[in-house]
Amino acid sequence: MKYGIVILSHSPKIAEGVKDLISQAAPSISITYAGGTDENEIGSSLEKIQTACEQNKGEEILAFYDLGSSKMNLEMYMEMTDLTVHKYDVALVEGAYTAATLAEIEAPLENIETSLKKLLIK
Repeated sequence: MKYGIVILSHSPKIAEGVKDLISQAAPSISITYAGGTDENEIGSSLEKIQTACEQNKGEEILAFYDLGSSKMNLEMYMEMTDLTVHKYDVALVEGAYTAATLAEIEAPLENIETSLKKLLIK
């Protein structure tokens, strides 16, 4: 499988919910998530992000996050890994859904990224 999706949220429930939602539209795509701190409180965990990325079966990871410290922890992880991780500064639900549905039909990365540009958060 070329692309996998990783969902990062400060809320464990949001991360799991987004995974559940997009799994319906993209059942063959590997979708993993990291939500909350190590204690499952609101926040972010580098260790959970690492686990979500490493458990994903995609050859390349398309990563989506909700808030700043999730982005920061993702960027730290990206510096530590040999995995190819693409980080997108887009609306979490809409971006992950768009990418997953396009990955499901094996769209090229260029097409996925063109579609995501409409969802950029500035």
